[in-house]
Amino acid sequence: MGHWLARNIVDPGKLPLLLALTSFVLTFLVTRVITRLIRAGRGPFRNIRPGGLHVHHVVPGVVLMVVGGFGAVAEGQHGVGAAVSAVLFGAGAGLVLDEFALVLHLDDVYWTEQGRKSVEIVVLTAALVTLLLAGFLPFGVNELTPDELHDRGIVVANVSVNFLIALFALAKGKPRMALIGAVVPFVALVGAVRLARPGSPWARRFYRNRPRARRRSRVRAYRHDARWAAVRNRLHDLVAGAPDR
Repeated sequence: MGHWLARNIVDPGKLPLLLALTSFVLTFLVTRVITRLIRAGRGPFRNIRPGGLHVHHVVPGVVLMVVGGFGAVAEGQHGVGAAVSAVLFGAGAGLVLDEFALVLHLDDVYWTEQGRKSVEIVVLTAALVTLLLAGFLPFGVNELTPDELHDRGIVVANVSVNFLIALFALAKGKPRMALIGAVVPFVALVGAVRLARPGSPWARRFYRNRPRARRRSRVRAYRHDARWAAVRNRLHDLVAGAPDR
């Protein structure tokens, strides 16, 4: 494990990326725990309100991202400074994207249905960074053996094709399947070959003169939402907390 980590993460200069990803995920999880405790009135945590102004955690998140980002540019890929900058940047990104919906709507929608977008963006970001670490950019490793070169070529080809299929699923109005499919093979393929959802770019372009396809698309979307919406919402509530009703 140590040899693999040194050869595939440390030597190519990906250690800051790994540290940033770890810091990002941990910050998001810890932040969600703290905000849920504040909401429930439990524990020592409280909202920060200097002078009656509610300071959202996106503010310190922006500060950490700025410090970590400029520090990373100054330090490069190696050294203690690069590692510290990566941790700061990852923590700041976790705080900012945890309130992505607030920034998007310019309103405090943290505990609303619109606030679910923040969790989806966090999952998408973590998945894409994981792809970078897992081999989407497997460069920087010197003296590859023929077997290693072959294996890395297969990884890059598979991920690239899978990503293109995920784009088709996204165009058909299935962002969650595209997100999962960018990491898990064949999931995006299901979304790409099935009917597009109503209102998606694919449906607007290719179903314009096909009333039967539009009707089937609406019926299938309704049945899918009725079957899976409750399950998806329960999973979201388990991770991030239930929105206000």
